[in-house]
Parts: sequence; C-alpha cells; structure tokens
Amino acid sequence: MAELSEALLSVLPAIRVPKAGDRVHKEECAFSFDTPESDGGLYICMNTFLGFGKQYVEKYYGKTGHRVYLHLKRTRKLKEEDSSSSAGDPPRKKPTRLAIGIEGGFDIPEEKFEYDEDVKIVIFPEHLEIPRDGLEGLPDMVQDRIASAVEAILTADSASRKQEVQAWDGEVRRVSKHAFSLHQLQNSVRIPPCGWKCNKCDMRENLWLNMTDGSILCGRRYFDGSGGNNHAVEHYRETGYPLAVKLGTITPDGADVYSYDEDDMVLDPSLAEHLAHFGIDMLKMQKTDKTMTELEIDMNQRIGEWELIQESGVQLKPLYGPGYTGIRNLGNSCYLNSVVQVLFSIPDFQRKYVDKLEKIFQSAPSDPTQDFSTQVAKLGHGLLSGEYSKPASGDGEQQPDQNQKGMQDGIAPRMFKSLIGKGHPEFSTNRQQDAQEFFLHFINMVERNCRSSENPNEVFRFLVEEKLKCLATEKVKYTQRVDYIMQLPVPMDAALNKDELMEYEEKKHQAEEEKQPLPELVRAKVPFSSCLEAYGAPEQVDDFWSTALQAKSVALKTTRFASFPDYLVIQIKKFTFGLDWVPKKLDVSIEMPEELDISALQGTGLQAGEEEMPDIAPPLVTPDEPKAPMLDESVIIQLVEMGFPMDACRKAVYYTGNSGAEAAMNWIMSHMDDPDFANPLVLSGSSGPGSTIICPDPPSEDSVATIVSMGFSRDQAMKALRATSNSLERAVDWIFSHIDDLDAEAAMDISEGRSAAESISESVPVGPKVRDGPGKYQLFAFISHMGTSTMCGHYVCHIKKDGRWVIYNDQKVCASEKPPKDLGYIYFYQRIPS
Repeated sequence: MAELSEALLSVLPAIRVPKAGDRVHKEECAFSFDTPESDGGLYICMNTFLGFGKQYVEKYYGKTGHRVYLHLKRTRKLKEEDSSSSAGDPPRKKPTRLAIGIEGGFDIPEEKFEYDEDVKIVIFPEHLEIPRDGLEGLPDMVQDRIASAVEAILTADSASRKQEVQAWDGEVRRVSKHAFSLHQLQNSVRIPPCGWKCNKCDMRENLWLNMTDGSILCGRRYFDGSGGNNHAVEHYRETGYPLAVKLGTITPDGADVYSYDEDDMVLDPSLAEHLAHFGIDMLKMQKTDKTMTELEIDMNQRIGEWELIQESGVQLKPLYGPGYTGIRNLGNSCYLNSVVQVLFSIPDFQRKYVDKLEKIFQSAPSDPTQDFSTQVAKLGHGLLSGEYSKPASGDGEQQPDQNQKGMQDGIAPRMFKSLIGKGHPEFSTNRQQDAQEFFLHFINMVERNCRSSENPNEVFRFLVEEKLKCLATEKVKYTQRVDYIMQLPVPMDAALNKDELMEYEEKKHQAEEEKQPLPELVRAKVPFSSCLEAYGAPEQVDDFWSTALQAKSVALKTTRFASFPDYLVIQIKKFTFGLDWVPKKLDVSIEMPEELDISALQGTGLQAGEEEMPDIAPPLVTPDEPKAPMLDESVIIQLVEMGFPMDACRKAVYYTGNSGAEAAMNWIMSHMDDPDFANPLVLSGSSGPGSTIICPDPPSEDSVATIVSMGFSRDQAMKALRATSNSLERAVDWIFSHIDDLDAEAAMDISEGRSAAESISESVPVGPKVRDGPGKYQLFAFISHMGTSTMCGHYVCHIKKDGRWVIYNDQKVCASEKPPKDLGYIYFYQRIPS
C-alpha cells in the first residue's frame, strides 16, 4: 500500500477532472478502432482524456510522459430472454413515419446483449493496476480527487459515442420565421370545409391554401409526373406570400405547412389563428389527403431499385479478411462508407496513408483526433488490415437471420466523420448527403493537406479543354481547367423503349385518376453511347461576351479532355432540377461498358485555319454606371427563385465572374454560413451607391502564416485574405479555387524577372500536376443510390477485387452475384496499361 500510495501521490497533479468543454474519448482509440470491448480494452489518459488501445498506450506514454490512465474493459453477454416473449416476434408493421427507430417509423434491431464493465486505474511505466474500489487506505484528499476524476470520466458525454443505429426522424420540423408575423389580407375570403379546387386548373387533390390571401392552388409536379401543376409555387413567386397549408391534412393535431421562403416543411404554432382568419375551425377538420411524409414513404416503396442494387433476392457469400472490412452506419453515413471503400481500393491512397502509417502516427500533433492525416491513415488501416473483418458477434445459439448473413462488427469511423465534417453545414450533420459532393469534399481536404507532399488525388485529376466559338466572327477561344469528375448527361429522348414508357405513363395516369394501385415501374433504357455523344456535343452559350466583337454574341462551347487521368470518375447526372427548380431523379438504366475508350474526346488545341479571339478581359462596368459591376441578371433571377437572398446571389455571380448558374450555385453553397452572406455586394475602392471598401485592414500575420504553412507564398496568402475580407476560412477556400490562376501568375512573375531562388523558396508549382496516358479504361468500381433524392435513400458500392465483384453494403461485405452495373450513380474506371 505504501508503494501504491507513493505512486498515486506522484501522479496526482496530472489527474484532471473533465470540464464541460473537454472531449472525453472513452469509446475509441485515437490511432485504431479498438474500443472497451476489444481484447485489451481501452486506456483513457486522465490528463488529456484521449483513448488508446493496448498497442498504442505505451507509445503515447513514451511520447508525452503522461503516466496515469483509466482502463475500461467491457464484456458482452447475451440478455436473458423474457419468458413472455416465447411466442415469437410480432409481425412487422407498415411504417407510417419517415423515421428510423421511433414509434411508427422503420424498425431497428433490438439490442440482444448487455455488458459487464471492469474499471481500474493503471500507472505507467510500472503497470500498477488499482481497481476502482481499491482506493481505501489512501488519504481522504487523494481518494476524493481520484474518485471524482474517475466518476466524471465515466459519466461524461463521450466525444464519439453515438447509438450505432441512430433514431432519425425525417418529420422533425422547425418553427417558421413567419409564424408569428404573418400578414393576412382583409379580403373576406372564406374557405369551405370540403369541395376545394385549384383556382387556376381543375385539380381537386394536392391543394395548398396560401395563408396570406386565401388562394387555393395545386402543388408541385413530382419527378415521375404526378403531383400538381406548380400553381402554388408560381403564386409565391408572383406575390411573395410565404406560407401555405395543405388542404386535406388539417386535423385538430396540426397540418402540413410549407414555407416557400424557407424552402422546407415547417411548424406554425399560430396555425389555428391563421386558419380561423379564413373561417376554418381546426377542431372540426378531418384528414382527407396524404401528408407529404406518407407520399415520400409510398414513393420509396415503389422504387424497385432497392432490391436490385442490394441484391436482396440472392443468397450472397460473405467475405472476410484484408480489404473486405465493413463499415458501420453512424446514422445516414452510407454515402461516406461507399466513397471511402472505393478510395482505399486505389494503390495511391494506400501508399499515401496506410503504407506510411507509423510515420504519420509518430508525427501526429498532441491531439491526433483532430489531425486529418492521422484519422485518414487510421481509417485506411482499419479497412485494409483485416483486423476488424470478422463475423458480427452472435449469441452462438440461434440461426442468423437471412438478412444478417455476412454482417460484420466492422469499424465505426466516428472520429473521421466528425473531423471531415467539422464546420461543414451538411457533412457535420446526420442527414443523408450526396456521395458525389462528399467525394469532392474529401478530395478538397486531401488537396489542403498534401500541398507540398505526395498527393494521391493526382490519379483523378485531369485537364478539361473548352473551346468557345463566336458564331458572329467564327473566331475561337481555348481554355483549360482542372477537374476530377466527368459529369455525363442523360438524354432521355434517346431511350430505346419509348413505346413501353408511353404505355406505362398512360396506365399510371389512369390508375391515379381511378385511385388504383400504380402499374409496375418501367425504367427508361438509355444507351451509354448516347450519353457520351451528349457530353461531346456543342452547347450553345447565349449572351457570350465576344472580345472579337467587343459585344455580346452567341457562341458554341465544346468540351474535350486535354489529359486522361489514371482513374476516370464518371457521374451519371440522374439528379437534376426541373424548370420549377424542383429536384428530380431520372429513373434510368444505362448499360455501362466493362471497357471504355474515350480517345475520341481528346482535345486538339488550336487548329490550322482557326483564328483566336483577342485576349482582352471583358468590361466589368457599363458606360452609364461606371462603378457598378455588369452582372448576368438571368442567373441572379434563377438563384433568387431558389430562395436565396438577392444580395447573396449578386455576390455569387460577381465573384464567379459571370461564369454561369452552376458556378454561382457552388459559390453560394460554400459561403452560406458566412456572417456577411446576405450583405450587399461590396466593391474595392468604389464610392458609388451601395459600395464600400472590401478590406480596410491589413491581413493578420497569424492568418498569413497559416496559409503560408500550407505551401503557398506570402503574396498568394495576402491576395486570398484581401479577397475575402480577412476571413481565414474563406481565404483557404478561395486560394484552392483559384490555384490555377495563382500558379499562372507565379510563372509570369518568373518570366518577368523574378529570381528563380525566390520562386523555389516559396515552393510555387507552375501549373497543376496531372498525369496523362491513353484514354482506354476498365470498370473497377461503382456507387449506387436508392431513393428519390440524394437527400434520402441509401448508398452501396460494388468493387472488383481479385477478379470478382464484391458488394459493400455498410457492415455487410459479400461476393456479388448480379452487380447492377446499369443502375449506378458514380463509376470508377481504371486505365488499361498500354
């Protein structure tokens, strides 16, 4: 006891009690996926509250000198079954809520296990072990200090622990900002309790009552042709009246309320008052129409791709071992799971992160949970080592459910998901996301962290050649830009089964009118060759500024490859916006080729007989208004109609150089959380109406140093900060989105007399590094999406390994029998060696 007392007294100053702001990592090792349930348990440093598996705790002690740890070891055991449940499980109920794990929603498996937990204090390097209840005999002060620290760690909210299948409710709605200030016209409109009809057409279903003026109008048209004729949303665009309630859903408990201004279903606490204005008594209303949730559930159940993509009707052979590790779904994280499974099947990402694991871990900062390279290396090792590719722990007595065969314990990348989503308005949530957007977000994070080192993104990077031909002068302009994805359009008019589609549409329309079950879905079959032709076809550009004319003209834009990457990523543009900006998914089958040759799409550059336009920048001002930027009003109107503030839309068009709606939309999505997002457009050095100085104060040296540490020059850092009003986060985004221009400027500086030594010392590359080679490829992976929108549904991926296709469906990894290559969303092709 004397030795024990002496050891505890020596480490007592290092023992901390976690406070409200401390992150306690008591569920996952910082360097591996070891947990308290692993064989060696988990060691939590009682000073930093970082968790370590048995393999890494000694190394952490050697690096930091922290000696005292709380050791947690959990042992799982099967719950004793309640005798009252011997009659078997009740039949599954049909879901009535768009939710998981709550009453009326989709079911989640009931936890069959309970845990015994062993807690003790361990002191290094002596490996002295003190049970939690073995502190008797120590001075009261020492006992109290240690006991309070242990208790606080055990009861603290874990930094990473979440329910492995989280309860998610797609019906949780926010209170509308208009709920308590809605202006209602005194127009004496009274709404009858039934017999409604759209004011502008003959529709008698899917009707919405505008709660400002009492107009009854039909809802939006859905992607499959059902729904309404868009009269309600058109009325909002004409009047700006924001709130509408769906007639037929009004009950004493509430109703479906939509805010066009907020572009979402909302809550209206004043609903009874707002309805009473038009003579509607909520207490006497009965439900006669489907809610939006019921429509979404019905839509999901109609989509036949769920069974096809998951290969549900086939008994699949489970696979285990290195490279066959499943990933737990952390709550709508299947988009992340699918993307990283594909990325770590590529040798360049394996070499960058997994092969250099020890070096990365040794150079990790004091908090490795917040280090990008550490967490990516940890993720890659978890997927490729095979350590976690084992059958899910079972009870050893019951036969596994057919759907559970092939299920693994797998890995739960909580730290990785938390880190890569940090500060992002979407990826920091548990909502479903677009796998393509996450792929690009991850690529961007890799770019930031590999500025002056080996960069695995080079396998995807390619140069796009864009040729613009002014139709008035026949002169041309060639430009190049960097890209990582080939976005392939889907020409629906090229479908091979048009007659079947027309027949299906007629039957569906008839069934809807007669309120009968819808016919079996007929999917459009579009040839891949037609998609490729649409990609390479010239695109008309209206209002093109021709430097040859020094005026606006019409041009034709042709897109070609200036280089072919090692890995070609193809996104099928299934998700589009209709004319009313309603998202829709094209239900289409495209037979993707196993081998692909896109050599015909190789750019040629300036050809003999072609004359280039003068390289003159287009004017940013008009003669009548010398200080006002000339912006593309059509793009601004498109963005405003989507619900974004006018001033934000003007800035988006300005800062993307009038380069179109897509570029402006990307700018908006990247800057939505900026505090000045909706502020008026600010121009440098202008004194006209509404214009002020962009950046009156010089950038801070800390911000400059941060950007310089990423491999950029001081001049480039200063330029980025000045362009973003000294916002460090926006400056980093700006510098990476303008990297080609900065590199070109660096090259020009050298040609204009700057010394080579100056340029080398700043490590400025001349142009982006791209790999090039033959344009012949072989399909090696694809990611598929199930559902009606990227914001809901499920993702899985198929990867070709060792000559066979493998399906990765979260924790389930199996040999694929019928890979649905025609229903994919993102395809990954590998160059065929010449």
